[in-house]
Amino acid sequence: MDIWTDIKQTFRQGSALTRLIYINLGVFLIVKIIGLFFYLAGVSFPLVSWLSVPSDLGMLIRRPWTPITYMFLHEGFLHLLFNILGLYWFGKLFLHHFEGEKLLSVYLMGGLAGAFFYILAFNIFPAFEQMNSIMLGASASVFAILMAIAVYDPNREIHLFFIGRFPLKYISAFYVVLSIISISTSNPGGNLAHLGGAFWGWFYIYQLRRGKDRGSAVVNVIGKLENAFKPKENMKVSFKKPPRDDYEYNKQMNIQQEEINRILDKIASTGYESLTKQEKEILFKQGK
Repeated sequence: MDIWTDIKQTFRQGSALTRLIYINLGVFLIVKIIGLFFYLAGVSFPLVSWLSVPSDLGMLIRRPWTPITYMFLHEGFLHLLFNILGLYWFGKLFLHHFEGEKLLSVYLMGGLAGAFFYILAFNIFPAFEQMNSIMLGASASVFAILMAIAVYDPNREIHLFFIGRFPLKYISAFYVVLSIISISTSNPGGNLAHLGGAFWGWFYIYQLRRGKDRGSAVVNVIGKLENAFKPKENMKVSFKKPPRDDYEYNKQMNIQQEEINRILDKIASTGYESLTKQEKEILFKQGK
């Protein structure tokens, strides 16, 4: 089995976190390889600016795809490395409590919220009147994931090298404050985007606790797009074997009841809308 086959298989079978990391790495490599060809040909390379989100509204209208593409785009290796590490660490914590679909929605919506904060600030505050900038990177999405898990599980401790263990609520608060005070000193666009991502992470969990999954529409659209490009499979009919004796029957019933109890506990903690499609089907069949 060659490397490309391994990568495709890992991407298909991996979690949403694995896919997000692969996409960020893949975009970085593709942009760098294309840039190398432009460099050797002695031609300027406009692809990065075409994929980055601009602060200028006129340019944004001509490049409407950029609020999506910018959150997967990194120009430098260290920029990519730190965002990938943050995505991995906080993404693993997020998946400890939620499904991969929710991680994907928080990543995408957090990135969009970051782009919105950046564009809005650069067009309403006088300090940015003379600035025409572009922004790229996954940091707003990473901030959204960090804030979401910090709001949901604030006392969860993580170990920081050379410092010790700290609850997530303090770590998230530190990064938010750092982003606020850094707006006037360095990278104002990036720090504004961090605040937008952090806002979405807080808002998502706040709404989820009220039984409303504000990212479900995005996941549904992506699911429909995936299904549209999937090859049609032949229908397979299978017959479920009945239990052989009372012991096996009781075992099956206990497993079903445990699953129902888990789903009911999930509804009690995060609301009905937090259930996956499969969990809703199980609950519906049990109700019948």
